[in-house]
Amino acid sequence: MQTRVNGITMAYNDRGTGLLIVFLHAFPLNRSMWAAQEQALSSQFRIITIDLRGHGESDAPLWRYTLDQSADDVNTLLDQLAIQQALFVGLSMGGYTLFAFYRKYPARVKGLILADTKAQADTAEGTEGRFQMAQTAYKQGPSAIADIMIPKLLSPATIQARPEIVQQVRAMIERNQISGIAGDLMAMAERPDSIPLLSQITCPTQIIVGELDQATPPSDAKLMADQIPNAQLAIIPGAAHLANLEQPEAFNQIVAAFATELGQ
Repeated sequence: MQTRVNGITMAYNDRGTGLLIVFLHAFPLNRSMWAAQEQALSSQFRIITIDLRGHGESDAPLWRYTLDQSADDVNTLLDQLAIQQALFVGLSMGGYTLFAFYRKYPARVKGLILADTKAQADTAEGTEGRFQMAQTAYKQGPSAIADIMIPKLLSPATIQARPEIVQQVRAMIERNQISGIAGDLMAMAERPDSIPLLSQITCPTQIIVGELDQATPPSDAKLMADQIPNAQLAIIPGAAHLANLEQPEAFNQIVAAFATELGQ
């Protein structure tokens, strides 16, 4: 499905009935990363997956990107669909987007699932790395970004033994336009520290992290779980930064249990 949102075309899927769960994808992927969740969970819940601006089938404008802008896009889509509240799932950049969304639209958030993400802003070294990657995107294209990102996203065991997942991730990255890749790198580099926000999150919250996640390790997840009131923490064995792709059954069980409890 596609609709016009804040001057761009936004692509999304809307499937199933029941408690609404909105999924926000990681960088530099798209909504198809949630295919296993959509397939497994749409028999119990209404599942919306979104291509954030700059990714997948959504427009990738040339001008400046911010996480607040992505949050506004999601909010406008909910308005168009006449949705008041939802459970939101954000992985990595999707989690950063949810922090921005919660700052601006807390009344719309029935619950949060923050997966393989962190509350801290980038370090100076991290910011510089994003600038360098943006330059690589412009000079060498999306394939070079895939070469850089795949070892950061997937565990060594997955890269060695599960080529179908590696190919799925590579295809998502290579589908992106350079403007979207560079734009979101800048948006993430400029994002604020969300640690002060954590104690203000009052909705039910589930934290998920892959045991082998090097990009946002379990220590980052524990920090969020400690500071968000009554947050739950689940660590998934055998998963790195894309826990939903590497261990979908475990990921889906956590989401389903949390959503079921939230809907009671």
